[in-house]
Amino acid sequence: MKRIGLVGARGHTGRELIRLLSRREDMGLVFASSRAMAGESVAALASEAPRELRFEALDAEAVAAKGADAVILAMPNGEAAAYAEAIAQAAPGTVIVDLSADFRFDESWLYGLPEIHGRDRHRGATRISNPGCYATAGQLCVAPVRHLLSGPAHVFGVSGYSGAGTTPSRKNDTEALADNLMPYALAGHIHEREMSRHLGQDVRFSPHVAAFFQGLIATAQLEFREPVTQEAFKGAYLDAYADEALIGFIEDRPPEIRDGAHSNGASVGGWTLSEDGRRGVVVCALDNLLKGAAVQAIQNLALALELDEFEGLT
Repeated sequence: MKRIGLVGARGHTGRELIRLLSRREDMGLVFASSRAMAGESVAALASEAPRELRFEALDAEAVAAKGADAVILAMPNGEAAAYAEAIAQAAPGTVIVDLSADFRFDESWLYGLPEIHGRDRHRGATRISNPGCYATAGQLCVAPVRHLLSGPAHVFGVSGYSGAGTTPSRKNDTEALADNLMPYALAGHIHEREMSRHLGQDVRFSPHVAAFFQGLIATAQLEFREPVTQEAFKGAYLDAYADEALIGFIEDRPPEIRDGAHSNGASVGGWTLSEDGRRGVVVCALDNLLKGAAVQAIQNLALALELDEFEGLT
């Protein structure tokens, strides 16, 4: 069994990671770091955790000294670098999967979205940057037809308020969100830049947050250089994801939030073309805490450790 450590365990994604790790026979959670909950039982946050495991307040050097086979960093943006550096110095063979945006633009880190960017690169990798939730859904919408596009892809996204984290803000204030849809970061959102970089295709992205807790939907508007048939448009996605265990298709209607929420995978569908075949629309629904974060981290971790990618996920 591979020994796994978790830093930032108190958050919504941390709770999901604890639950997912508990379902695997080949990985075991050996420490969970949270300053706010230090000394408390991890099982109080996630009932699936080992009863004897307690949260610890660990700085970067203490995490590095734990000697785990892998460490998942589930902290806010801007906080991962010290931990990554300390682990690299003390235990350079330790696999790190970082869920923040800190290394998604760093060429020395592997960007881990296996369904689009492949799996062979994971073997032997020790530094893996987990994609963002919106960036995962947006790339799943755009990747199969990016070679056909005549200009930027336009992605409209709506997420549950768990995506705003646990620190109080307007974006996770249920009173402010009640009977409301809140747009934010309408230009230059980090997921916009992330999608554009890793697709090699310009993306324009409009994120919104709504009053439900978890789940995410992305609707992509796509302009084609030449007219595309319905068969070719839909077929590009069926071909691209046919063998992907965590990507499903909804063929009789567009995916909805409930198709992705609480699911380990993503649902793609709603393929619609304009009359001239030069504009297409496709929709992807997934869970921002799961395929958009924790599930993807487990996939990346398993691939790097040469374990079964899908144990406990399908």
